Amino acid sequence: MIIFHDPHCINYSAPGHPERPARITCTVQLLKDRHPEWEWREPRLVDETTVLRAHSRKHLAQIRDATLNFDADTPAYPGIFGHAARAAGAAVDTAREAIRGRRAFSLMRPPGHHATRDRAMGFCYFSNIALATLDALAHGAERVAIWDFDAHHGNGTEDIVANNPRIAFASIHQFPGYPGTGTRSFDNIHNFPVAPRTPRSVHVAEVRRALDQLVTFQPDLLLVSAGFDAYAGDPITGMTLEPEDFATFGEWLRETNIPAGAILEGGYSDELPELIDAFLSRWIARSVAR
Repeated sequence: MIIFHDPHCINYSAPGHPERPARITCTVQLLKDRHPEWEWREPRLVDETTVLRAHSRKHLAQIRDATLNFDADTPAYPGIFGHAARAAGAAVDTAREAIRGRRAFSLMRPPGHHATRDRAMGFCYFSNIALATLDALAHGAERVAIWDFDAHHGNGTEDIVANNPRIAFASIHQFPGYPGTGTRSFDNIHNFPVAPRTPRSVHVAEVRRALDQLVTFQPDLLLVSAGFDAYAGDPITGMTLEPEDFATFGEWLRETNIPAGAILEGGYSDELPELIDAFLSRWIARSVAR
């Protein structure tokens, strides 16, 4: 397992904001303690050409020159352009390693799946997974699938990849819930809204149905928006999943036998490190056993 991580990603915060540095620092410590054999790499800074595959020049300039908050959830932190560019670079690096057949995970902040072509929102500045997807298509991949099991709809990803015949996107998310989108499927977009407090078994079945939908697309690369805020103990959602469910998702990902990479999105409980470890450990279980 390759973990793309830059320690500088913890160097911004706002009092009381759920997207906080401890999400990363605690996870780094746990993964290094439990998996000393895993390889850690610092990601590249994403370049302008790569950003412009997914975002407008106006959006790029807004992130680079940010002085006013984008919304109540998405502050114009000092240096946020650099932080966002490193997170996007880590996503691109993750996809490039996955194309080579190596499992990789981007352990970075800020997340990305709410950032649309022209708007930063929902803690997100650049659409990390959309950038990684479009970069993969520009570097040899023919078809890319995106499996988003974050508790919030990946509206930014949808905005950027909709109607692209080389991409299939599936999002399983709480509805009603932020950002209030993702109620219908169309063309290459497959949405699976799940009501708050839905029984675990029903929610897990929807996640499976979404993955099966993507597998039928026969992608040569599967990228995961790995959000862990559908956990029953998450402070900002109303879902019911438990740690073993995220382990199951990792097992399913392994069983697809499709080259894959995963990118951290949400997850705001103190148990986030355990949830990430459950997912990653089960994803690579067969490789460890050999």
